[in-house]
Amino acid sequence: MMHRRALLAASFSLPVFAIGGKARAAEFSYKYASNLPATHPLNIHATAAAERIKAASGGRLEIAVFPNNQLGSDTDALSQLRGGALEFFTLSGPILATLVPAASLNGIGFAFKNYDEVWAAMDGPVGAYIRGEIEKRGLHVYEKIWDNGYRQITTASRPIQAPADLHGFKIRVPVSPLWTSLFRAFGAAPASINFSEVYSALQTHIVDGQENPLAIIETAKLYEVQKNLCFTNHMWDGYWMLANPDALARLPPDLQDLVTHEFNQGAMAERADVAKMNAELGATLHGQGMAVFETDPTAFRAALQSAGFYAEWQKRLGPQAWGALTSVVGPLA
Repeated sequence: MMHRRALLAASFSLPVFAIGGKARAAEFSYKYASNLPATHPLNIHATAAAERIKAASGGRLEIAVFPNNQLGSDTDALSQLRGGALEFFTLSGPILATLVPAASLNGIGFAFKNYDEVWAAMDGPVGAYIRGEIEKRGLHVYEKIWDNGYRQITTASRPIQAPADLHGFKIRVPVSPLWTSLFRAFGAAPASINFSEVYSALQTHIVDGQENPLAIIETAKLYEVQKNLCFTNHMWDGYWMLANPDALARLPPDLQDLVTHEFNQGAMAERADVAKMNAELGATLHGQGMAVFETDPTAFRAALQSAGFYAEWQKRLGPQAWGALTSVVGPLA
């Protein structure tokens, strides 16, 4: 816990995570954006990576870090990245799937049984396939995906402990066809809402619940507007570090290599911190007033099979993508 507090304390010294001093203007001044709160491990380690890049480059490259949708929603930021107004952006795979359909692959419901399977897939054949598809759509992507974590359902009314509990349930999901498909397969009523609007949507009861990894539930203070935490582990989610290729091409090779090294190192350090937080956050959220419920993934997986969810996504993603996934996790459909 002390390690996390030290990281959080460091983050508060830079309100918008503007990296760099005033001694002289940098040769290259770039921006990085994320949708996560400033205190989330992803932003803490992205900031640390930016600081190392500035130091190692002798001040030639400065990267200003903008957390918490400061530069706009996921949709806005992705548009800015593609247009060149933004140089770096982290985005969840299934949200990126609005541009790169294959990026949905890591979010297939109940596909990964544990983190060993997650990293075998994402540092192996699944990650390699998705990165190839991202590059084909005109974006640069770094090798190591950042951990967002297994996603859990929270609710303001009834807890979700079995597939039947989702029937008719109004749940916020990200703007992504995969999430909508997943929860419709359970008979729920998913509403696609950008993360910047989630807290208010829960507070005003536009939706009754939402789903996110523990670190986001805690750092975004969703426990203030939700009563129940349901450990469903229904999806593993990660953030790809994306870059505008024209912006990268303007950097000399040594700076390109430096950015690659530091962002990949940052991802590995962030993964370790998320793992530590996940070990603590169930108890933390319970202490913040949430009732905690466990679920049986077997029943949920069987419900998805019966609804044809896996067969649908196997067809939509194609045999090469599906083969990469099942080579690690085994058959799903």
